[in-house]
Amino acid sequence: MYLPPQFNSKDPAIAIELMRANAFASLISNDDDGLPFVSHLPLVAEQHEDGTIVLLGHCAKPNRHWRYLEARPKAVVTFLGPHAYMSPAVYPDLARVPTWNYLAVHCKVESALVTEPAAKDELLKKLIAEHEPAYAQQWRDLGEDFQQKMLIGIVGFTLRVTDLQCKLKLNQHRREAHADMYSRFSTGSPDEQALAEWMVRLGMNTTAAA
Repeated sequence: MYLPPQFNSKDPAIAIELMRANAFASLISNDDDGLPFVSHLPLVAEQHEDGTIVLLGHCAKPNRHWRYLEARPKAVVTFLGPHAYMSPAVYPDLARVPTWNYLAVHCKVESALVTEPAAKDELLKKLIAEHEPAYAQQWRDLGEDFQQKMLIGIVGFTLRVTDLQCKLKLNQHRREAHADMYSRFSTGSPDEQALAEWMVRLGMNTTAAA
């Protein structure tokens, strides 16, 4: 993605935090005609001891995306965090234009399918533990026959991250706008309030001059 240096976060911990907090991702591959094919689905980010980041997920078997991953394992995954319109009224001068502030993570990945029943079951249990641990007992109580039927209907996959980009676009390079931007965002929508919190985390000057 377009990534000016002032918005480029090189801290993997921030990227992983955003991926986990905004887990409903876009998985993008090329179809058999060479056109982008996009699936919107939840992915769970895991970081291994060696620093490798792996995304875990699955899709319905009728979704041809898994076939594209099988044929062409390289793909792209995007995560979109909080985002909001920013009015040019935050600037002290009038020669400004509106923009949009947002947090996003893009990953290049290498995919591997998870098709064996035992491996899919293990993958599914990890996803349950992430999204709704209390459902684990209900899943077990449904019985092996039902579980196997459900597992047949999905294809699991792991996506090993080979390149990571994390963009924190919060107008960092326009210090004169920070205080007014924070004032507006901190009392606005949930997304705007989340961006205001990130402004504080990044050490931006959110206090108006006396």
